[in-house]
Amino acid sequence: MSVNFPEETKHLDRIIGRLQDALNELDERVKAYADEFKESMKYLAENRSGMDGMEIFSNQTSISQMIRSGTHTVERRTKIAKLIDSPYFARIDFKLVDENEADPVYIGRFSFSDDDNNMLIYDWRAPISSMYYDFELGHAFYEAPAGVIEGELTRKRQFKIKNGQMEYALESSISIIDEVLQRELSSNSDQKMKNIVATIQKEQNKIIRNENADVLVIQGVAGSGKTSIALHRIAYFLYKYKERLSAQNVVIISPNKVFADYISNVLPELGEEPIVEVGFEDIAAEQLHNVLEFERYAVEIDRLLDGHDQQLAERTRFKSSLEFLTQLDEYLEFASEQYFEPQDCTFGSVTVSKDFIQKRYQAYKNQPISQRFAEITEDIILLIKKESVMERKIPVPTKKAVMKKLLSMFKFTSTLALYTHFFTFIDRPEMFVFKSKNSLEHADVFPYIYVKIFFEGIEGLDGIQHVVIDEMQDYTPVQYAVIKKLYKCKKTILGDFGQIVNPYNSNSLQSLKKLFENVEFMELNKSYRSTYEIISFAQRIQQSNIAPVERHGEEPRIIPCDSSQSELASIEKLLTDFRNSSYSSLGIICKTNRQAKELYDALHEKHDVHVLDFNSEKFIDGITITTIHMSKGLEFDEVIIPSANAERYQTDFDRSLLYIACTRAMHKLTLTYHGEITSLLPLQG
Repeated sequence: MSVNFPEETKHLDRIIGRLQDALNELDERVKAYADEFKESMKYLAENRSGMDGMEIFSNQTSISQMIRSGTHTVERRTKIAKLIDSPYFARIDFKLVDENEADPVYIGRFSFSDDDNNMLIYDWRAPISSMYYDFELGHAFYEAPAGVIEGELTRKRQFKIKNGQMEYALESSISIIDEVLQRELSSNSDQKMKNIVATIQKEQNKIIRNENADVLVIQGVAGSGKTSIALHRIAYFLYKYKERLSAQNVVIISPNKVFADYISNVLPELGEEPIVEVGFEDIAAEQLHNVLEFERYAVEIDRLLDGHDQQLAERTRFKSSLEFLTQLDEYLEFASEQYFEPQDCTFGSVTVSKDFIQKRYQAYKNQPISQRFAEITEDIILLIKKESVMERKIPVPTKKAVMKKLLSMFKFTSTLALYTHFFTFIDRPEMFVFKSKNSLEHADVFPYIYVKIFFEGIEGLDGIQHVVIDEMQDYTPVQYAVIKKLYKCKKTILGDFGQIVNPYNSNSLQSLKKLFENVEFMELNKSYRSTYEIISFAQRIQQSNIAPVERHGEEPRIIPCDSSQSELASIEKLLTDFRNSSYSSLGIICKTNRQAKELYDALHEKHDVHVLDFNSEKFIDGITITTIHMSKGLEFDEVIIPSANAERYQTDFDRSLLYIACTRAMHKLTLTYHGEITSLLPLQG
């Protein structure tokens, strides 16, 4: 319940006054930098011909420094403008041990201090701010650069400030009280994921500030906020290590462009630069250099869900296993040892012995095959140059000529030939087929890249210091093996193995533990997205350890229909009801792309609907028709699941798909069907 604190209103007015003064000053400084820049550029242009090199260099250096200072000032002005809208969201009063009075600490998205460097607002990532998330009233401590600081929390207050006005203030004796969560969770969905700094829970804060694990794996149930937590974790690192870590040093591997767009606002909201977001398909395209085409993951999933190609299913299942990666490693080790047959090489009057070549080959055994040959080539040319000095006028061969001879000593001359032979080597030649001419099936893309790294090598990505991988359950062991070779840095890996959309992917948390060193696992079981009723319904479809927040709403509805026409009419009625409601987003979630397209064709002439598929790039409000695969990670105020019948949903894997679809809904869930209802749904009544 909101409480009236007159002193807090007065304090807010004072802070906004200080912020406004700071903003005005920064506006003047930005204008001054702009004017100075124009003058400097004009002076340089008009006088350049009469300047010597040192004068030109000095002027250019001065202009560059001006640009840097101006950019920093603009960034600071942007943060101050955001703080004027909502300066802070919490207050803690902290009394040090052996001191009589507690000092108030106001916590916001960014820090703000006065001219005397007194901190008026603390950044949520500051060490002292961690006590807001981690402690109730009483004994508390935080880890500062100087060591652990202990004392007592004597007060905790929470605020909602919008447009510079206090909407509510709450006295709290626990970390984040239910009322604040209820207020935030009851709001409608947004086109972009929002920051959660005001409602970070203790278990979430522990993940955000974890600095020890080389690889942190977050297993989080649907709606647990795992993606948001991972982004706040990056924001925390960017704040704490700003002297040596920037947005350019971080990569997020996200499932698709729509999801990348959906989460793109979080870091800028927290005052950080946007970071590079790529998908596994972007990585594949970069590594294949357009030499080979490949099938998109969403297309493969659609083919698998159709269930008509059992051979494809078997190939996908095999290549998604840890056993497959083990066999591939064993094969490449064998190829390294057995497929190189050195021979004596004669260049002019100099013969390089096969023993010399073999010894050099072994000396470079930790390098890819092609790079080994490049190193041996240098050694051979150096050897011939020494002979030439001693015996005079011995012609030195070109690198190309030496490389050609060395490559001829290896059994295979290309990555594709080596990869194709692997399946013959393990006596499973039927496990490799081209999707079409010069085009790999999706399941072959990363195994091929893995062999390519062995044979040709890979360009270093040493500038990347942290990688975030979302939807971890959708990727195979060999994909993670490629990532290990690409990014030799810390990683945050997150997802939910209860939400697998590829029925033939056998990856698991146990596999990840085998694939990475110094792995730490964190589990999030509380769901904040859906109402208690929706989560209870989803749990009756698929058992999980999901724990819903006590936020209540409508019971999910199952609407039986006599025919496909009457089911369409029921859906249209639901769309009309949605347009007359306060909700901003509705997702019609289908099993396959074909079903989604058919429904769009039936609805789009009479209703304002749009399709979200693997060609889409943005998540927008309104009525969205999409697939279960594309909807993962997204949330809608209301969800409709059409054709929930026995024909479409019948297997244990379909049970998982229904669970995923249901848990996209925040406030309202409806399932429609004609024919026989699927037995996977819980009985009503």
